[in-house]
Amino acid sequence: MKDLHLTMDNALEVCKAISNEHRINILKLLSRGPHNVNDLSKKLGIPFSTTAVNVKKLEEMDLIISELVPGRGTKKVNSKNFDRIIIDLFEEDNELEKNNIRIDMPVGEYIVCKTEPSCGLVGTDDYIGMQDDPRSFYETSRRLAQLLYFKAGYVEYRYPNRVPYGAQPTEVEFSVEICSEAPYHKLDWPSDITFWVNDIEVGTWTSPGDFGGQRGFNTPKWWGIHFTQYGLLKNWKVNKDGTFLDGVKIFDVRIEDLKLNDNPFISLRIGVKEDALNVGGVNLFGREFGNYKQGIIMNLRYE
Repeated sequence: MKDLHLTMDNALEVCKAISNEHRINILKLLSRGPHNVNDLSKKLGIPFSTTAVNVKKLEEMDLIISELVPGRGTKKVNSKNFDRIIIDLFEEDNELEKNNIRIDMPVGEYIVCKTEPSCGLVGTDDYIGMQDDPRSFYETSRRLAQLLYFKAGYVEYRYPNRVPYGAQPTEVEFSVEICSEAPYHKLDWPSDITFWVNDIEVGTWTSPGDFGGQRGFNTPKWWGIHFTQYGLLKNWKVNKDGTFLDGVKIFDVRIEDLKLNDNPFISLRIGVKEDALNVGGVNLFGREFGNYKQGIIMNLRYE
């Protein structure tokens, strides 16, 4: 599957190109197979000249490709160039990057874990170890995991502490694609998922469900559509004002409470408490699964 990834800076012209009923219908037909302009004109019931103009516009935006093929004479045949168009709505703020340490942690690089079935690790082309066997979480190949899931328990990651000596952390932020863990998948399957930073609880989010039935943008084709496909991108942030989830304050823990300068690492634990109201498990997505090309990103800002 070939995707066209756009930023906000270059999305406008492509959006203009597809904001036309004829062009959308052309793309629909080409998704079924190559067509020449005459075939498109007949199937759409619009004049040849109108079809040609719209095909040319799609060609200019690189949304379709055209090539000459032999037949009775030489014909120009049009084909789709992309399966999906993805627009990234959020971009990095370069001003923030001056005093920012960004680390993208692979989901399989946890240091400590405690998991209960259903549980497992999944790579880009197969399972890692055995399904529903907690011992598989200790396989040396676990670092290659692109999806991990467990019904109850936790995983803990340790990020290198790169704050310069003499500097003070002002904000730590974690971004992760995550959802509940149900048998196969189930949209209505709540799970109370808690985050801890340096062993200090920084809040619980109730995931509404385990998402499947529609393939995630990055989920490999061999992974069955009836299994978990993607999660939601959640953002935890701790600064001098407290703890925030997706921009909303949820906890009074502040950056100074985490004592980030006391250790050579910064730990992040993600799990479901034994006494949670909704013990609905966890799915964590890496770069090659789900909808977002990332692992578990930490942004650590300092002054």
